[in-house]
Amino acid sequence: MTGAETLDVARDAIWTIVLVSGPLLGVGLIVGVAISLVQALTQIQEQTLVFVPKILAIFVTLVLALPFMADALHAEMLRISSRIIGG
Repeated sequence: MTGAETLDVARDAIWTIVLVSGPLLGVGLIVGVAISLVQALTQIQEQTLVFVPKILAIFVTLVLALPFMADALHAEMLRISSRIIGG
């Protein structure tokens, strides 16, 4: 495997990581900002208030996005294995 092929595999792997983790990170960001706004507006400064809604939102997103995530990871594995088999 040449240097260019190695860089292609690394670039594809990084892009797959971004695609797979993007929905979870986006939902976590949105829920965190929303709860921070609620805390600022109501002046409730409880530090642990953020965790439960964020965990629940990320879990629901994980359940909904799991087929997409599995397909993306499966496609990446097929690309890597075809490069290994192809030499």
